[in-house]
Amino acid sequence: MQTETARIEAFSDGVFAIAITLLILEIKVPHSAQESLAASLLHQWPSYMAFLLSFAYVGIMWMNHHRMFTHIKKSNDVLLALNLLLLLGVSVVPFPTQVLADNFGGPGQRTAAILYNCVYIVIGIFFNLLWRYAVSHHLLDRSLSAAAAASISRQYAAGPLMYVVCLGLVWVDVRISLGLSCAMAVFFVLPPSLLQKRDSPGLPIS
Repeated sequence: MQTETARIEAFSDGVFAIAITLLILEIKVPHSAQESLAASLLHQWPSYMAFLLSFAYVGIMWMNHHRMFTHIKKSNDVLLALNLLLLLGVSVVPFPTQVLADNFGGPGQRTAAILYNCVYIVIGIFFNLLWRYAVSHHLLDRSLSAAAAASISRQYAAGPLMYVVCLGLVWVDVRISLGLSCAMAVFFVLPPSLLQKRDSPGLPIS
């Protein structure tokens, strides 16, 4: 049974909003009698870094989820399930963010960075599955040409591959891995008009 996608988008927006709000709750007010408040706040810089990076990722995912559903006009049970898988990944983001913040600069930072990157690889795969299912089952707006849909599919496929590169760089240097993650966030937030030709709408991020 085909239905409108308004409720899917509304529910998804709620999950994205909750996930992005939970990120800031992981930053605690410092209570240390051994140093000044200013020093305690500065010592929490890994938490600020992890928060900003994850905030950017979740925000960009929300932007692209919105752009995706400007093309998806019909739904069925499988599409609902795939969207839930994507939201499952989004809802998990605060956990690896906190793990990374707590372990950055310590002996567990590599494991924390591996977990962090793996979560985004899985989210990227779910994002691609959702889009490709919509394309293959003709759930898109009829105004979107097959060529344009294929172009968006190729662009979305770049997301998980780039996260895999970030994962591989963890064994070289965690800072380089996170630096590339920051560069990806900056790149993927750019307006679509700056990244592609007019006949290929959409933004290549997952």
